[in-house]
Amino acid sequence: MQTSPSGPAAAPDPREPAVGAPVLHEVGSGEAQVAALRVASALFATVSDAVRGKDDAVRLALVALLSGSHLLVDDVPGTGKTLLGKSLAAALGGRFGRVQCTPDLLPSDLTGTTVYSPVTGSWDFRPGPVFANVVLVDEVNRASPRTQAALLEPMEEHQVTVDGTTHALPDPCFMIATQNPLGTVGTFPLPESQLDRFGIVLTMGLPGRDAEREILTGAGGASVLPSLDAVTTPAEMRAVIAAVRQVYCAPAVLEYVLDIAAAVRAHPDIVMGASPRATLALFHAAQAHATISRRHFVTPDDVKAVAPAVLAHRVMFGSGVDVAAGNATVSALVDALPVPTP
Repeated sequence: MQTSPSGPAAAPDPREPAVGAPVLHEVGSGEAQVAALRVASALFATVSDAVRGKDDAVRLALVALLSGSHLLVDDVPGTGKTLLGKSLAAALGGRFGRVQCTPDLLPSDLTGTTVYSPVTGSWDFRPGPVFANVVLVDEVNRASPRTQAALLEPMEEHQVTVDGTTHALPDPCFMIATQNPLGTVGTFPLPESQLDRFGIVLTMGLPGRDAEREILTGAGGASVLPSLDAVTTPAEMRAVIAAVRQVYCAPAVLEYVLDIAAAVRAHPDIVMGASPRATLALFHAAQAHATISRRHFVTPDDVKAVAPAVLAHRVMFGSGVDVAAGNATVSALVDALPVPTP
């Protein structure tokens, strides 16, 4: 708060830390926070080299990563879903695991299994593809419900239990799942509990004409994947995610997050509104968006930018979960709510 030479103290800006407020390691004020800004910028630049003309989708994908959650890309074939996942994996470095889901895929094909070794006379655990820093699960809705359920524990608790023994996953462990919303033959819709484990659900959409021209000429798309270099390490990403969790959020902006959650729950067309886990995910996503925007504090614009992608798949209408309808409803609610002002 500042005092003008000829008048009373000015009203505090809700976007800025109040005097005396416990500013928890603001991004930009410490070594870890500077690294968070650098890594976020480098990731965005690297992934955008391959995924052309989709800055909003790349930004939301990075929000999911930096907020410590998981990503579901829901779109028709050929729009770059797998390309986005591969680009993120290449930029992150570390261990990469990939699963191509089919109806006959078993839970052990994801988590791993215990195998008897006649040489040692012992049972040894052989980890599955989920034991990676980046896990790409292609067409997750083609896996059976039993196999889908095997992802719940690793997504939420970052561990896998096989034959009564719990095995910790690498840290960080970022899961990117894709699905085609149009195909229905041989598919199993994700249940609400599964959808709730994804921090962000996004669609890619079609590229613009200029971006599509770049893909045709080899300036973007899958052809540049071999040239993408890792810009960070798993150890650094752990520090970055921890730093993002400390980005300052003024009390007025925090109340704005709660207002959005309350408005979603009170909407007459919504049967099941946002859970406390969804509100927490919205808060962390806003912190991540502030970091990507190179700011050390959360603004209402950060909250508005991520709210539809965070909440649309977590609300249920009378006919069930409808991501497109949820996106439109949440966007309309956010636009109608009063925004905190200085």
